[in-house]
Amino acid sequence: MKVRRLLHTRYRVNDLRKSVSFFTELLGLQEVSRSTSPRGSTLVFLKAPESEELLEICHYPASGPVVVPPDLTHLAFEVDDLEAFGREAARKGYPFSDGPTTSASGTRFAFIDGPDGYEIELIERKSA
Repeated sequence: MKVRRLLHTRYRVNDLRKSVSFFTELLGLQEVSRSTSPRGSTLVFLKAPESEELLEICHYPASGPVVVPPDLTHLAFEVDDLEAFGREAARKGYPFSDGPTTSASGTRFAFIDGPDGYEIELIERKSA
């Protein structure tokens, strides 16, 4: 028996409003649903416009503060124009923390840090 597909990934956050705003207003994800779990955590599911996998944002203060060490994990999103995205992100208080870098294949990428320190990779694929 094997898994069929990835359905969602969970990230726990300190400030639900700030995190949801980051993912919806800056990255353009859409809020799909919001609920309270049986243990009392608030769950918000988000998705990128052209993806089926969901991002689950979990706010559960009873488990203590979220502290994200460097290089623990990151989410990667494709963008059409890395430079334009970078200008908009910087204007909203999220400048590139690394990059832009061009890979040997011509793909360009850069990173920004989200509200809790999770790294977000932005990838502009080389046009054919």
